[in-house]
Amino acid sequence: MTNPFHPGDVKTHHYTVRPEDFADFGPDTGGLVHQVLSTFALGREMEWAARLFVLEMKAADEEGIGTELSIQHHAPAFAGETVVLTATFGTLDGPALRCAVEARVGARLVATGHTGQRIVARTRLAARFAALQAEAASPQSPAPLA
Repeated sequence: MTNPFHPGDVKTHHYTVRPEDFADFGPDTGGLVHQVLSTFALGREMEWAARLFVLEMKAADEEGIGTELSIQHHAPAFAGETVVLTATFGTLDGPALRCAVEARVGARLVATGHTGQRIVARTRLAARFAALQAEAASPQSPAPLA
């Protein structure tokens, strides 16, 4: 991992809202809630904006993994509108990066929040995932009766 960045550096991501970004929980749970950018789709784009730093920091044998996401959703973004997401480099504590992210459509503040990502060796990440999957697949002993 290398770090060419300083606190306050920014990365910008432009995203055009599509109907598949609307808050829709499917027919079994009420379907479409409203025709605006959902908070969960907004979170994906906020993470991507901050990941732009990670892409320049990680080595070929490393990967970034999300550790934190907070979103304060202030205003809607409608289909066809372009949301400009600005990630600001906050802190780097070892391999852990924290960024502030702001989302706007023109002057309209859509959201603010923070992301956290950790840069780790791909082999370490794969081993951890494999161990957790093996643990989940193994039969568990029943809890002792009290």
